[in-house]
Amino acid sequence: MAVSLKGMNRKELEKLKADVEKALEKAAEEDRKAAKAAAEKAALAHGFSLDELTGGAAKRGRKGAKASGPKGAPKYANPDDKSQTWTGRGRQPAWIKSGLEAGKSLEDFAI
Repeated sequence: MAVSLKGMNRKELEKLKADVEKALEKAAEEDRKAAKAAAEKAALAHGFSLDELTGGAAKRGRKGAKASGPKGAPKYANPDDKSQTWTGRGRQPAWIKSGLEAGKSLEDFAI
């Protein structure tokens, strides 16, 4: 399908551009669906669902908020307030810092 661009005005060219972009988006979506179907078929051939292999990523798609990682189990607790805990990851809470400055060790806070 050859289209001559020389005889087209700006408005016609912009419409053609929009039509081409829509067609490209539709083709990409069809390719994505075909790839997903092929992946599901391959997973089923091995006795799995695609969700099992991807951890449900197939439902989420490519866009979306970044999922936060699993929260770790608390390893340390504030001796003065047992509801304050820390996993040992990330920034140390103030009660850990003050205890370490006072000469305590991390083992003193272990749960």
